[in-house]
Amino acid sequence: MEHFQLKRAANVKQALDMATTQTSAASTQGTRFLAGGTTLLDLMKLDVERPTQVIDIHRLPLDKVETLDGGGVTIGATVRNADLANHPSIKTHYPVLSQALLSGASAQLRNMATTGGNLLQRTRCVYFRDTQTPCNKREPGSGCSAIDGFNRNLAILGTSDHCIATNPSDMNVALTALEASVHIESPQGKRSIAIDDFFLLPGTTPEHETSLNAGELITHVTLPAPMPGNRSVYLKLRDRASYEFALASAAVIVTVSSGRIDHVRIALGGVGVKPWRSREAEAALLGRAPDAAAFRAAAEAALQTARPQSQNGFKVELAKRCIQHALMFATQTA
Repeated sequence: MEHFQLKRAANVKQALDMATTQTSAASTQGTRFLAGGTTLLDLMKLDVERPTQVIDIHRLPLDKVETLDGGGVTIGATVRNADLANHPSIKTHYPVLSQALLSGASAQLRNMATTGGNLLQRTRCVYFRDTQTPCNKREPGSGCSAIDGFNRNLAILGTSDHCIATNPSDMNVALTALEASVHIESPQGKRSIAIDDFFLLPGTTPEHETSLNAGELITHVTLPAPMPGNRSVYLKLRDRASYEFALASAAVIVTVSSGRIDHVRIALGGVGVKPWRSREAEAALLGRAPDAAAFRAAAEAALQTARPQSQNGFKVELAKRCIQHALMFATQTA
């Protein structure tokens, strides 16, 4: 780990003022905000992240979950994953988010990890985390070792010739299905962005993972009011039952009326370079009876553009079955 400056901010303005003194668009330089530190510190120890300045923001008043007028909730950036998963409003009105959070990491990590940090969680690709191997995400233009290397755990949707790394988060998959908005602040003002636009496809610039600019701070996330009568499920398939990343996961939100699906949102994890919203699967379900044939059609639509690599072709069928079972669980008592 290289030398860096550690500063502690008393409020959002102070944190942003500190950040403006040292910013860089490069992934290995500039300023990083620190809350739980469950990913950042690991990557600094591995020499993947090399910030010159770290700003501790865990004391900022961004640790509340609050109900919005007209429904919906706002979730502060420093809300701990464990607190969010067990919050009564989240468990009652957004169970898919609670289930996703509780399926991730370990109890100890959930007690430290935060909402903002989870949004910025970086890939677990072994080549990204090994500075001795080429990685376009870590060192643009160096190549992608995973394409011809170990790629069993990596993406089959949204990939490019420059990167096939997966987004590792469970929370982000649920937030994508919930159509969350990410709220950001900088010295230039405030802005919000739909979560599906917050995450970027790798294309030719895999080093750019989100639309967050240097020096900007995530302050909170908002969720719209839940659809009346909806049911939601997060299903995660993995090599072992705990403390493991998804090989495939599905967050589904479904409303059935008069025996037909009239509202559905589907997002996938473990298979995409970002939390993967499948509008194709949603379109295949609207207006149909919630049965096995409809679920299979949705699964086929979701994976029609999959580009499996040498070791992860099994993910295509695994993801299809994950979608089908999640839909079955969400609708079996509808």
